[in-house]
Amino acid sequence: QVQLVESGGGLVQPGGSLRLSCAASGIIFSIGTMAWYRQAPGKERELVTTITNDGSTNCVDSVKGRFTISRDSAKNTVYLEMNSLKPEDTAVYYCNAAVRSRPWSAWNDYWGQGTQVIVSS
Repeated sequence: QVQLVESGGGLVQPGGSLRLSCAASGIIFSIGTMAWYRQAPGKERELVTTITNDGSTNCVDSVKGRFTISRDSAKNTVYLEMNSLKPEDTAVYYCNAAVRSRPWSAWNDYWGQGTQVIVSS
């Protein structure tokens, strides 16, 4: 019913920047909190940053001051601006969204397919 499609990953040198996008489509009445997670090779998936539908944000300490999450509610899209990238930021990045498809529906959790970010010289 709902699809999340990420884009914007790639290879970047340390200190560089990337901007990830994640667009939600399908039967959508309302989108609640949106988030970015990441999973590095051999590690558990971790929450990176969140944004509520009123724009409140939160992030893990390791990305504070470097990563910024934002959303365009009119486009059902969430963004992740990543600056001063480090090799340890290398991971597959996933977007996540809580969505209600109808006014009477329960909130359901959806995931994107992931986009690879590699930080290397």
